[in-house]
Amino acid sequence: MTATGPSRGSRTTAQRKVLISGASIAGPALAYWLHRFGLAVTVVEKASALRGGGYPIDIRGTAIEVVRRMGILQQLRDAHINSRRCTFLNADGSELIALTPSAVAGSVEGQDLEVRRGDLAAHLYAIVRDDVEFLFDDSIDTLDQSEHGVDVTFRSGRRRTFDLVIGADGMHSQIRESLFGPEEQFHRYLGYCFAIFTMPNTFGFSRELTMWNAPGRAAALYAVGANDELHAFLNFHQPQPPLAALRNPEAQRDLVADVFAGAGWEVPGMVAAMRDADDLFFDTAGQIRMPRWSHGRVALVGDAAYAPSFLTGQGSSLALVGAYLLADALAENQDHAAAFDAYERGLREFVGMNQALVGNGSATLFPTTARALEQRNDMLRDLATMPSASARPAHSALTLPDPVSTP
Repeated sequence: MTATGPSRGSRTTAQRKVLISGASIAGPALAYWLHRFGLAVTVVEKASALRGGGYPIDIRGTAIEVVRRMGILQQLRDAHINSRRCTFLNADGSELIALTPSAVAGSVEGQDLEVRRGDLAAHLYAIVRDDVEFLFDDSIDTLDQSEHGVDVTFRSGRRRTFDLVIGADGMHSQIRESLFGPEEQFHRYLGYCFAIFTMPNTFGFSRELTMWNAPGRAAALYAVGANDELHAFLNFHQPQPPLAALRNPEAQRDLVADVFAGAGWEVPGMVAAMRDADDLFFDTAGQIRMPRWSHGRVALVGDAAYAPSFLTGQGSSLALVGAYLLADALAENQDHAAAFDAYERGLREFVGMNQALVGNGSATLFPTTARALEQRNDMLRDLATMPSASARPAHSALTLPDPVSTP
């Protein structure tokens, strides 16, 4: 494996110890680059092991360059799902139109990648597990910052001191809440709720997405291969977030079942499968927007700082790019305050462009009115006659620091 990346300032940072909370995408990616710069890195993860499986995610634009510099681009190309088509259905279950996935997603065929989330996480973990300390089945309980470091008490009872702590613990970040305040201050609700789970592939689907729509409701089945499992997706418009259901799985199931009562196509069977699913993930579509991503010796990266929502398809790509730029800033600046400022200056415009994709049409796949559904369907018909898409500016508008060989 050949990996290249910036090594500026690596000698000045050799003794710093960094704790990263979260071992999904942003955490291991950041750990990789920080280790490359000579920092001693520990990653704490509340799950008991690396999380496999998961729904497909996109790696696009600037993030492709990041994984190339990490030396895992070919492995991810090998893991590329390479879906053959996206089929859109009318409310009665009849076919509206079938399109190529790249036409629908606005991705660049042959360049951008779609992989299982667990595959990306596994590849990131594989290139860093021998060089970084991982503490699974544990989490941060308290943080006590001082002029000289951060005293950390873990849920397990162990106590350690680090120079820096980075929250890479997702959209519902506990690190962010403990230092910056309740999530409600930073969460921008986008008007949708969704449920994701797996169910048996009794339809013979293979490397394809099939989506049913009615105003304010969407149901999709995604086969990432010719196997016995489907990723099921139920999405619906909800003017206000259902706060009472967010921490109650049974209430979530009841809410989804009520919303999709009377729906056509295979939706009744999907709702029944959701009732029995042991991997149901329910959440609201939203973004995290913060005026600042650091507080003293603690900073945030990925969804914890700037979740763009699944409607943009850019969450994992932003996590990879953000991890790279945060590590680069720490390599360039011995002073953590200067490093965190440089990280924000280098990334905030890029984050803003990607989050703005929601307002620039990325939510149009889920129309909330009959008129909007007609307009969406007209747009899909137009896509069938348009030339292949080029990269959208938000995917590749950021120039990364030039890579150099590691000494």
